[in-house]
Amino acid sequence: MALDPMKILVFTSLYPNEVDPVFGVFVENRLRHFLADTPHEAVVVAPVPWFPFKGKRWGRYAKFARVPREEVRHGITVYHPRYLVVPKIGMWLTPFTLYRGALKLVRRLQREQGSFDVIDAHYLYPDGVAASKLASDLGLPFVMTARGSDVTEIAQQGIAGAMVLGAAQQAAHVITVSNSLRDDLLSLGVEPSHVSTLRNGVDADHFRPDETEKPYMAFDGARHIVAFAGWLIERKRVDIAIAALPHLDAGVHVAVAGEGPLRAALEAQAKRLGVADRVHFLGKVSPSDMPAFFSAADVLVLPSEREGWANVLLEAMACGTPVVSRAVAGALDLVTCAEAGNLVDGDDPADYARAIDDVLTHRINREATRAYAMTFGWREISLAQEAIFSRATGQRAGE
Repeated sequence: MALDPMKILVFTSLYPNEVDPVFGVFVENRLRHFLADTPHEAVVVAPVPWFPFKGKRWGRYAKFARVPREEVRHGITVYHPRYLVVPKIGMWLTPFTLYRGALKLVRRLQREQGSFDVIDAHYLYPDGVAASKLASDLGLPFVMTARGSDVTEIAQQGIAGAMVLGAAQQAAHVITVSNSLRDDLLSLGVEPSHVSTLRNGVDADHFRPDETEKPYMAFDGARHIVAFAGWLIERKRVDIAIAALPHLDAGVHVAVAGEGPLRAALEAQAKRLGVADRVHFLGKVSPSDMPAFFSAADVLVLPSEREGWANVLLEAMACGTPVVSRAVAGALDLVTCAEAGNLVDGDDPADYARAIDDVLTHRINREATRAYAMTFGWREISLAQEAIFSRATGQRAGE
């Protein structure tokens, strides 16, 4: 018997908007594929912090003020209610302000558009904890997805960890994007039958080899390009990629796509090591240009200390570019063969240099790398989500 169509409330503070179209895009991507692969419908409630001023002088806070209250992205209606963020003690209060900021809107949506069947919450803290309170008030089942630092960092703290565990026990089910995150949740006391790993897929139509854009990174003297893509923040350890350069041939350059507070420090590091002419900071690269960026690279490096499931690894491989990643979390599930690339334990730049040189020396077949990435499709993930939601709402797939 076919499942009755479900109406899903997606609840997350990690979701793109017209001001920042790449923020939380991994949540949007999974939802878009789910809706394309199944007959269900969804509405997104993606709260943003309240801030009164829109002027550029206020930096990233002003961006929050410019986010529209409602927008339509890829045919999906997205609402952005505001919630209060309190400095210093805000981390402990945020689940409650998130919940209060969304409750009035969700109740109005239910009156005007009909009831939801299930809440799909992304990121366990504060979003999942807030969703547990929404679910209790509205009498709805909810499912949570763990994505990385919400488990490896936040849930390891006393107060937040207790709230995460309480929400997980209340949830109909918890999804993790890697097996290591699942193991971490089990160690907190979540029942094994209550947690499933559903890794992310890759949009192979968008992320594909783009040979027409090779001049995108035509740097003087560069014979090989090592790419990094991500926020320039401490846990991403971009410093390791730069520190690896003195151990590599002078024709190896590093191209950095991304912005963040550590850019000036990383530029200073490159100068100090005498490799400033081999490190190229490109700033934020638009989503439409990322296939060209990956295609122009010989290898992608990701030395992050913590990652849930790093989509950037799979996106690079879909463009035919092998990777070198720290051996953590989702990378352990993903980099499992020579076509994918190499894993590195620890943070020794010389070890990363050896792993990069190994990829460059062996000239991994880029077609084989892409073929491997294409085994990580979205449809099976969509159907597994559907089965979890159907159980949460009392339906049974296949009956």
